[in-house]
Amino acid sequence: MKINFKAELLDFGSIAVGTAATALSMVIFTVPNNIAPGGVTGLATALKSITPIPVGVWSLMLNVPLFILAFRKLGFKPLIKTLIATVLLSVFIDWFTLFVPVYTNNVLVAAVFGGALTGAGLGLLFLRGLSTGGTDLLSLIVSRKFREVNTGTILLCIDCGVVIFAMLIFRDIDVAMYSAIAIYVSSKVIDAILQGADYAKVIYVITGKGEEIADILLNVTDRGVTMHEASGAYTGDRKTVLTCVVRRGGVTAALNAIKKNDPDAFAYVVSATEVHGEGFKSFS
Repeated sequence: MKINFKAELLDFGSIAVGTAATALSMVIFTVPNNIAPGGVTGLATALKSITPIPVGVWSLMLNVPLFILAFRKLGFKPLIKTLIATVLLSVFIDWFTLFVPVYTNNVLVAAVFGGALTGAGLGLLFLRGLSTGGTDLLSLIVSRKFREVNTGTILLCIDCGVVIFAMLIFRDIDVAMYSAIAIYVSSKVIDAILQGADYAKVIYVITGKGEEIADILLNVTDRGVTMHEASGAYTGDRKTVLTCVVRRGGVTAALNAIKKNDPDAFAYVVSATEVHGEGFKSFS
C-alpha cells in the first residue's frame, strides 16, 4: 500500500497545532475560570477541582475506557491518529500549566476566547478528519448502536450532561451559562473553519448573450460554466441561464465582467458551503 507522505505530514502537523491550541485554551481561559466546555476535557476540568489529579491526567484516564470500547467496535487502525492526538493533548495541557499565564479578569471574555481557541484547534483537526477522542468516540459508538439518533444530537446531550455535572460540582449556575457560551462559540468557529475550506459562491446569470457571457466568465473566473436555455414567463423572450461556481474572491470580478458586457443581464449569487468536483473538494 502506497503511503501519501504529504497527507501524513499534514495530518501530524494538524494534530500538533490543533491539540496545542486546544490545550492553550484550557490552560489560559477555561480551567482557571471553572468553565467546562463539554466533552471529556470539560469533565476533567470539573473533576480536577475536587481531586489533586491534573486536568491532563484526568483527560487521559477518562479516554482509556472509551478507547477500549472503540477498539472492540472499530479495530485499532482507525484509532491510531486519534490516540496520538488524545495523548498529545493531555501532555500539552499539563506541560503548558507549568509556565503559561492564566486569564481570570473577566469570565465572559474567558468563555468567548476560550471557546474560539478551542474551536480553532478542534476545527483544524476535524478538517483533516481527525479528533481528540473523548465524546467524539462515544457518540460514534452510540450512533452505531442507535442509528436512528443523529450524531450531533448525541454530542449535544453529552455536552449538556457534562455542563450540568460541572455546575453541581462547582455549585454555581454561572458555570453552566459560561460553559454554554464557550460551547456555542467553539461550535461556530468549527463550522467557520470546516465551511471555509469548501465555501464557495454560485453565480446565476440570466442573459440574452449566453455564449458571450459564458466565454467571459470562463476567462475571468477560470471555472466551468453551465448553460441552460430558458424563456421569460412574462415576456416570452428567449434567454440563457448560466451557472458558475467560484471561490468567494472571484465573485466581484465575475459580476463586474457581467455588468460591463451585458448591463441588462439579471444575476444573483447564493452561498455553497460544500462543493465537490474539479477545482474544489474531491468526492472521496
